[in-house]
Amino acid sequence: MASLTSITSPTLPKSLCSKPKIPSFSQKPRLSISCTSETPQPEPTLQPLKVLPAALALSSILLSSSLPSPPLAAADIAGLTPCKESKQFAKREKQSIKKLESALKNYAPDSAPALAIKATIEKTKRRFDNYGKFGLLCGSDGLPHLIVSGDQRHWGEFITPGLLFLYIAGWIGWVGRSYLIAIRDDKKPAMKEIIIDVPLASGLLFRGLIWPVAAYREFVNGDLVVDDKDVSIWG
Repeated sequence: MASLTSITSPTLPKSLCSKPKIPSFSQKPRLSISCTSETPQPEPTLQPLKVLPAALALSSILLSSSLPSPPLAAADIAGLTPCKESKQFAKREKQSIKKLESALKNYAPDSAPALAIKATIEKTKRRFDNYGKFGLLCGSDGLPHLIVSGDQRHWGEFITPGLLFLYIAGWIGWVGRSYLIAIRDDKKPAMKEIIIDVPLASGLLFRGLIWPVAAYREFVNGDLVVDDKDVSIWG
């Protein structure tokens, strides 16, 4: 037993002394430090990717602003040229003014017909000048042509007058509808359709200027159309 203890007793302190020499605790912080140093590495690579679309957009805006803008009436449509550059357009202007000036010679300078012809000459010159100034395109016949292809440079030729026409047509129709609704409970509504009630029609005429708002309000309330049972069918 003494020999066993003498053999095992020196081995125990060797094992105990060898464990603290292992740098296990010193290596773990190194692993944590290396992990923390690797995590922020993707951040600088992501930032350029986020900034890249904004930089491309900014560069495209700067390039487009630096380029010369296209003319208002570029000859980008086959067979059409700007009216201010068309020889046939200028020829038509001269012919129109020449006819009016020849008619002016038949009247006294201060007479009413002469004054009217002079005013027409000024309107003709102004009209041809506006055709060339606003960038209308003319054909080989020297007449202005409307561009309805959706080109933003020519919206004023078709879309703006078209919207104005729809508004005026709707205004007239709405006023007529309102007048018929107002007189339908009268004793003789047919007579008021023949002989217009001017005071009533005048009031409805001014109220009809806001017909889009009134139509939308009646549509929401369900008063814009009537039921099918209330519609008379003549067969």
